[in-house]
Amino acid sequence: MAARAIASGTISFGLVAIPIKVYAASKTQSLRFSMLHEGDNARLKQHYRCTKCDETVERSDTVKGYEYSRGQYVVLTEDELKALEKKTDRTIEIEEFIPIEQVDPIYFEKTNLLGPDKGGHKSYRLLCKAMSDSGKVALGRFGNRGRQQLVLLRPTADGLTMHGLYYADEVRRFDDIDLGDAVEFKQGELDLALQLIGQLSNEAFEPEKYEDEYRQAVLAVVDRKVAGEEVVIVDEPDRREQIIDLVAALKESLAKRGVGPGSVKRVRKPAKAKGAGKATAKKAASK
Repeated sequence: MAARAIASGTISFGLVAIPIKVYAASKTQSLRFSMLHEGDNARLKQHYRCTKCDETVERSDTVKGYEYSRGQYVVLTEDELKALEKKTDRTIEIEEFIPIEQVDPIYFEKTNLLGPDKGGHKSYRLLCKAMSDSGKVALGRFGNRGRQQLVLLRPTADGLTMHGLYYADEVRRFDDIDLGDAVEFKQGELDLALQLIGQLSNEAFEPEKYEDEYRQAVLAVVDRKVAGEEVVIVDEPDRREQIIDLVAALKESLAKRGVGPGSVKRVRKPAKAKGAGKATAKKAASK
C-alpha cells in the first residue's frame, strides 16, 4: 500500500526551489487502551474540572494561560496567539551544509521522509546526489503551523530524510547530571569489558531481529479472550543473580557466552624497538 503524503512544501537553497511531499517515516505500534466503566464496559469521557470552584468546565469556556510564576498565569487569547505566529508556507529554507558527524543524535526529535512533488523529480535527485557525494547534510528551518522547526535533511540511497531537531536550549547537558566521583579502572577490568563488547558486537544494524515482546504477549492474550478462553497469567520471578563485584559480573557474562577466563587476553601497549631509547639519547647528544 502506497504511503500518503501528510503535507507538501518546497526545499529552498540559493535560487533553487524543489517542490516536495512530506511522509511519515514511521508508524507507532504501541497498544492503546480505553478507560471503561467497570460493570458495563462503557467508555469513559474526560472532563475539565476547575481546581478553584470545583465545577466541571466545558471546553468552550476554557482559555490558554502561561504560568510565569507558581500559581500565576497570563492569559493569551486565540487572536493574540495567531498574531504571534509567523506566516508559514511550508518552505524548508536550507541555511548551511555540515558533516553529519557533527550532529549529536540527542538533537533528533522526529523523522519524516521527503519525496519529490510534481515537476521536482530531477532537482530533487540532483540535490540528493550532490549532498551524498559531498558527505554533507543540510541544516535549515521548516515553516509549519506557525512555527519555525529546526530540521536536518539527510541523503540516503533512496531519497531525502528530514529530521526535526530540538533547539539548543531544549537539550539537557551532563552539567545537570550527578555523575558521582571520578574513578580509576584496573587494566584487567577494562580488558574484560572490551572482550564482552567484542562478543556482543555486530557489523550491521539489523532492527528486524528485535520485536516488542510485551505487545506480542498482550495481543496473544487478547486473541485468547476474544475466543472465549479463560486466561491465567503467572508472574515469573526474576531469576537474575545480583553480582556486586564488577570483575565477577564481567567474567559471569563471558562465561554465559562460552568464553572461559583463561581465554581473556590482556591488551598490551606496543613495545618500543630494542635499543630505541639509547639511539635517541645518542642522537640528541650529538646535536
